[in-house]
Amino acid sequence: MRSPSRSTLPSTAARTLLVLALTAGVSAAVPAAGATGPDTAPTATAATAHHAAAKPYMGWSSWSMQSSKYPGLNPTGDYSYLTEANVLKQADAMAAKLKKYGYDYVNLDAGWWRDQSWKPEFDAYGRQTPDPERFPRGMKAVADHVHAKGLKAGIYLPVGLEKEGYGDGKVPIWNTTDCTTADIVYDDLRTTNGWDSSYKIDFSNPCAQKYVDSQARMIADWGYDFLKIDGVGPGSFKSGDNYDNRADIAAWQKAIAATGRPIHLELSWSLDIGHVADWKKYSDGWRIDTDVECYCDTLVSWENSVDDRFDDAAAWSRHGGPGGWNDLDSLDVGNGEMDGLTKAERQTYMTLWAIAKSPLYTGDDLTRLDDYGLSLLTNREVIALNQSSTPPARPVTPADDQQVWAAKNADGSYTVALFNLAATPAAVTADWTSLGFSGRASVRDVWSHEDLGSYRDKVTKSLPAHGSRLFTVTPHGPAQRTTGYEAEAAGNTLAGNASLADCSACSGGRKAGNLYLGGALTFNDVVVKKAGTYLVKVAYVSGDVRTVQVSANGDAATGHRFPSTGDWGTVETVSVPVTLEAGANTVTFGSGTSYAPDIDRIDVPKLS
Repeated sequence: MRSPSRSTLPSTAARTLLVLALTAGVSAAVPAAGATGPDTAPTATAATAHHAAAKPYMGWSSWSMQSSKYPGLNPTGDYSYLTEANVLKQADAMAAKLKKYGYDYVNLDAGWWRDQSWKPEFDAYGRQTPDPERFPRGMKAVADHVHAKGLKAGIYLPVGLEKEGYGDGKVPIWNTTDCTTADIVYDDLRTTNGWDSSYKIDFSNPCAQKYVDSQARMIADWGYDFLKIDGVGPGSFKSGDNYDNRADIAAWQKAIAATGRPIHLELSWSLDIGHVADWKKYSDGWRIDTDVECYCDTLVSWENSVDDRFDDAAAWSRHGGPGGWNDLDSLDVGNGEMDGLTKAERQTYMTLWAIAKSPLYTGDDLTRLDDYGLSLLTNREVIALNQSSTPPARPVTPADDQQVWAAKNADGSYTVALFNLAATPAAVTADWTSLGFSGRASVRDVWSHEDLGSYRDKVTKSLPAHGSRLFTVTPHGPAQRTTGYEAEAAGNTLAGNASLADCSACSGGRKAGNLYLGGALTFNDVVVKKAGTYLVKVAYVSGDVRTVQVSANGDAATGHRFPSTGDWGTVETVSVPVTLEAGANTVTFGSGTSYAPDIDRIDVPKLS
């Protein structure tokens, strides 16, 4: 179960249902004692090393269709879509339509251990066991079917000990002689996870690791290749010690390794970037944002699902790479009307996921992909960009309505995406200066597989509302020469609250900060030989998205939103257009009536 997004939230009643879904419960089912799992006998698995996520994974997840009000998806009640029959139908469709393009994970989300009224089933050891109505042959049979198709099987659990699994505190822990559920949680039964549906596990007691070991052993014996742990904190819109689940994730990594089965461990949802070192250390991927689903009569919507990802993905971009990936959530672009998006929005959605190196797992109905959706999901050049070792793209322009994102490829070319996030058509320009070179470059349209020829200095395209283009740009010109100006230079002017501060990541060891409520930094004596509009590269630090007012020579200022750099110790750059006169100029970065990012330096291009 995942939470609704912070934008376009469902109704109060719907939100309440989402929270109650994980807290409602009845007495647990109790199978015969001694079984490793509720539907399998103990089995041995080959000792294999825990795999590293060399590439973003690709596949399908059940949650988008489970959570939607789209007619026919959940005919017998909320979340009723999740059944063995439906999962196997999607696995068969994936094998037939998408497997050859790299899609291979078939992932079950929340509810596989709950009946149609959301009452849970647990075994004699406090572990979730499949609901016999949803999964009459059990979870191993599902994994076996998926594997027979040459695919991988994924499963889901919330973090912590679910309240209903606690029983009276006397529920024994599998493979122990004296551990019970009372031993693995705190005496005050403090709660944890994004919905407070579990008791927080106390890992100071060795019995706690034994419980996680027993869960890992169970899903390994069933044959699962992927585990999503949900509601993890710090993050998931909860803070404080109760919601710090780093010990849980460390325990899960240890438990999975002990099974000898390579199981991809994915964390969810909207995790705290301040603890990214832990997510990298203990998992193969981590959700960086709220749920993509709109919890409405379609699977997704532009406002809920796509637009705010642009702000959030930028801050995390430097953290994704081989071994662990930033997860933007399900990619629902294949079903047309059911998706709830225009064709332009569907392409933009896929483009951002691809260049951000997010896992590509769709939540669509694979049995009824439309032609356009299938073309998006199976474009081999776009998939290749996502699966390459190139770092995730990030913005090279401010986070305004028209944006350019880019990443440098191993062969010296650039992946360049143009986005128009406005509700009306607009032209978007990628200037070679923002990429670090000048002169001519070859441009290839990745979506259409078309070489567009040579462009000098820039490429400009008209885009529809919420539209995009995706290019590979190969430079033929020289590196762009620039003149640098440090924020702490003695000749600059600080106004209002602005002040200088040490900054170990900054180029000169210092930055200009406290740019708020009128605070401003002015670079004096910015010299250019020729009048014109220059794309000035700004190095800055900002723990959140902030707007800065940029002006030159006392002219009217233009506001630009700078993407978050993720914290207040990391420097990133974007390029902004500034109109300069021949000779000496002043360039001012002001806060206006709000808060602006800290400024490290600017680099002004030298015209050829």
